[in-house]
Formats: sequence, C-alpha cells, structure tokens
Amino acid sequence: MITCFANEAFTDFNVAENVNKMELAIKLVKSQFGKTYPIIIGGKKITTNDLLISTNPSNPSEIIGKFSKANVSQVNEAIELASQTFTTWSRVSAEIRSRYILRLANLMKEQKYELSAYLILEIGKSYAEADGDVAEAIDFCEFYAREMMRLAQMQPLIHYPGEENQLTYEALGVVCVIPPWNFPLAILVGMTVAAIVSGNTVVLKPSSETPMIAYKFFELMESINLPNGVLNFVPCSGSEVGDNLITHPKTRAIAFTGSKEVGLRINHLASSVSPGQKWIKRCVLEMGGKDSIVVDSNTDLNKAATAIVASAFGFQGQKCSACSRAIIHETVYAEMVKLIVEKTQNLKIGDVAKSGIDFGPVSSKSAYKSILEYIEIAKSEGKILTGGNIVKLNDGYFIEPTVVGDVDPLARISQEEIFGPVLALVKAKNFFEAIDIANNTEYGLTGGVFTNNREYLEYARVHFHVGNLYLNRKCTGALVGVQPFGGFNMSGTDSKAGGRDYLLLFTQGKVVAERF
Repeated sequence: MITCFANEAFTDFNVAENVNKMELAIKLVKSQFGKTYPIIIGGKKITTNDLLISTNPSNPSEIIGKFSKANVSQVNEAIELASQTFTTWSRVSAEIRSRYILRLANLMKEQKYELSAYLILEIGKSYAEADGDVAEAIDFCEFYAREMMRLAQMQPLIHYPGEENQLTYEALGVVCVIPPWNFPLAILVGMTVAAIVSGNTVVLKPSSETPMIAYKFFELMESINLPNGVLNFVPCSGSEVGDNLITHPKTRAIAFTGSKEVGLRINHLASSVSPGQKWIKRCVLEMGGKDSIVVDSNTDLNKAATAIVASAFGFQGQKCSACSRAIIHETVYAEMVKLIVEKTQNLKIGDVAKSGIDFGPVSSKSAYKSILEYIEIAKSEGKILTGGNIVKLNDGYFIEPTVVGDVDPLARISQEEIFGPVLALVKAKNFFEAIDIANNTEYGLTGGVFTNNREYLEYARVHFHVGNLYLNRKCTGALVGVQPFGGFNMSGTDSKAGGRDYLLLFTQGKVVAERF
C-alpha cells in the first residue's frame, strides 16, 4: 500500500550525531575528488578529451570532478536514442513508472548525507541549505509518482447518454532538461522525474557549475535499473552546442530553469519549426526574480527583519525567490534598518564544509565578479550599511552579505536581478505605495508582506502580482505539494512545480468517445 504524500523532514543539525554524519559524508566525498566521468547515452559511456572541470567554490584549487563534454554529434545521438526509447517507455504503465520513482526516493533518503555533502562541496551550500535541497528532491519524487498514479485513473467527465467517453494523459516524447546550478539536485530531479514518470524520455544537460551532483543522480537512476535510454547524461557547453538541444526536430519539450536571457532565447528557438518537426514544442521555463518583502508600520518588526535576512542571504542570495528588496514604511524604516543590519552582521561566514556556518561562497568566479560590479553600482545608488567587501579565505569566492540603504525604487540595484548577497532597502510613504513599488519590476516570482492589518493583507492578495505570495513569513522555501512554485511576467511560464498541475505540462490529453 502506498501511503499519502508527506514532506521529507529536515535534518536537525543541533543534534551532534547528525553533524558527525555530515562530517563523515564530507570526508567520504572528498576522497572521491578528481575523478573523470563520461557522457552516458543509452547506457553507453563515452569519454572525450574536451573536459568540463567542477571545482569547490570555497576552495577553487580542489577539483570535484572532470567531465567529458558532448559535441553536436553526441547531442544528436542522445536525442535520436531517446526518441527510439520513447516508443517502449511511453507504453510502460503509469503504475510501474511511478514505482521506479518511489524506489528512487528511498535510495535518496538512504544517501541523504552523501548527496548533501556533494552540494556543500560543489556549490557552497551550508549544511541546512544542502539538506533542504535533498529533501525537496525526495519530495518531488514522492509527489510526482503519486500524481502520475492519480492521472492514470479514470478521469471525471460529464456523462452523455449512449456513449462512453474517456480522457487519458499521454506522454509527449523527448524532453530536454536544463537545470540550474543553484538547486542542482532538487530542480534537476523535479524536472527530470516529472518528465520520466509521465512516460517521456530525457536528455539531461547538467549545469556546467554542478555536473557532479547530476552524475550522482544518474548513478541513482542506474541503481533502480531504469531502462537504458530513458535518461541520457550529456554535459556540454550551452554556448557551443546547447542550441542543438532546442532546435532538433525530435525534441518535443524543453524544461529549463535559469536566467531570463537564456530562457527567452530557448523560447525563441523553440518557436521555430525545424525540417521534419511534427509538433509545436512545449516549453516549461522558470527564470529570474526581483523579489520584495513589504513591511508595514503595524507589524512585528523583529520577525520581519528575521524573515528578510533569511530570505535575502540564505545560500548567499543565490535563489530566484530570494528577497533582494525590502520595501519599508517610512515611519519604521530607521528601526528596521537597525534590526536588519544587526541580524546580517550576526551571520557566520566561512567554509561551509564546517558545521555552524550560515553563509558561504558565491558559486563561481564569474558570479563573484558580477556581484562585486553590482556592489560598486550600489555605492552610487544608495548607502552601504553593512558588508560590501570580499572575504579572503582559501582563495574562495566569498563576499560579505551586503545591505544597501536609501535606494530609489527605479535604481539599477532595485530593478536588475543580481543573484547574490545584495539587499536593497527602499522607503515607502504608505502601504499602497509599497505594493506599487513591489510591482514595478519586469519580474513576478515571489513576494512577502508583513502587517497585522487585515485590510492590507487582503489588498496584497489581489494586488501584489507574483506567483508565490507569502504573508507574515519569509519569501523563500516553498514546499512541494504545499506551495506549488512558479512566477509571472519575466519570471517564467508559472509552471507551479510541486503542484497538481505540473505533470500536465509533460503530457497531452486524449479523449476517446465510443457510441453504442
């Protein structure tokens, strides 16, 4: 009997035994550093001389792994093989496909510490952030497996005398999955599992920043004996061969999470019909955010400040849902500044391989450079209240959490996605102006409101234009099945990952009517 879905519990790192387990896992993972890994197409392992190198952002001299890079020919081979495999995998029953994924979830639970250790070392997540990433990946498996079983049941239709009418959901075909580096297990697993459990086959292009955790996921898929060709592992350069993934005539759908610029390019390429293409390609796109928390004068300011700092600086602000703007009622602005600065300065910065660290490195040298450029812009657009400096540690990519005060709502740091630990504080004359400011960007992903005024809360429900709105809590940390996730405007196609609508994006409805 398959039980009802329940979210995976987070690990309590106040318990010494759990810290010890994580430290042992980190030691184990470090013992595996420096190995070389292949492309995998239909179970065939392919090595190339052109390598992608994954390093530790806390200590870039440490090489996590070396990965063979696929060329255009190998990308085409993966798509062709996935297309052939689709003819058999799509005919496997939904119940059997779901049981594969439920087995995957159990394996991930058994290897939770090891998977977390890879996230800590490959992309710089703290213990808690890494554990949350793995828990979300498990949730996606558990939730989508059950959802596919639900969709495979007889769907309710209006009865019409003399006829039998049936609605079923069929798979699409080959899905190219292009996950981000910031949730390199959770989002990768969510998009890939959704496609596979729905009966599609997948060509997976991992992020160039995090190929190691993607490879560990592929190994888990091998462990559950997923048929060869259902999932194909194709590390490659997006700028060099990525377009081919999108434009190939046998690519049926693209699931992408990343920047607005890349998402729009994918959408543009997918809209063009290639010779031999028989369908309009489906795009599931999750892109950027410029997320705000609004603070009213009538609220618990300490709770608001705690939520803002957690939302702004969790995983170094490298979340599309991160609070990058706090829009504060002018009568409590000064007090909120004091609280936010104090809580930010209390964050413990360091190598996240050690326990008790709140704030680690940013993801890469390019991210490091971009964020520092935005901090220079911030100096001319507001007042640096705390942070703004680099931290010298192991030559890692460490930047202090930075709070910028007195920022104009239309300033660049108030409009552009920085994707790093930079928080802009904006004054508002009243609550309604604050909501207007919150809506003044091209994005619409997450937002938050802190107020005790019921009228204002209800106003925000209607007028705050985001896909995920949080009232009197932080604006990060959506839970699978609890807060389906996806945004408006330039934040993407509002896919609502982790919700009951999500698998419909990877299927197509077919109606059969028989008259007696």
